[in-house]
Amino acid sequence: MTSAADPLTLVLVGPMAAGKTSVGRRVARRLGVAFIDTDRRIVAAHGPIPGIFAAHGEAYFRDLERAAVAEALEEGGVVSLGGGAVTEAATRELLSAHPVVFLTVSADAVVDRLRGGNRPLLAGEEDPVERWKNIFEERRGWYAEVASTTFDTSRRPMQKIADEIVAWRREQR
Repeated sequence: MTSAADPLTLVLVGPMAAGKTSVGRRVARRLGVAFIDTDRRIVAAHGPIPGIFAAHGEAYFRDLERAAVAEALEEGGVVSLGGGAVTEAATRELLSAHPVVFLTVSADAVVDRLRGGNRPLLAGEEDPVERWKNIFEERRGWYAEVASTTFDTSRRPMQKIADEIVAWRREQR
């Protein structure tokens, strides 16, 4: 088991469709550590996220999420958080002891990435891209609060971004 003090532990935060999973897998592979997607862990243990929201509400989901984040940080590796994890003060506090990469993305770039996705916070009558912009603006300050550094994923290859994050992380030792 990797301790929280492991110099290669790294957390990825950012809005929906910023590339946290795509970049995170590549970074973990390059660093030779585990990749943990907290949303996937929640789904494996509790079922699909839209179902959790519908049956129990967002507050219940955020409690599950905080517990998943705490467990992942204990294990160490590259940890990818759901887009809304930073909305909870207790979760932001958990991140304070770890290097955090904020992956940002432009609204223009996100249009293609949102097609065909099942994202409960984007469901409804409002245009999904407009809803995404509103959610990102609501959360932007929290992402910045927890971030050690920021990388834009809008128009660059995910592998190039991953390589830059790996180089940045190794410099932090």
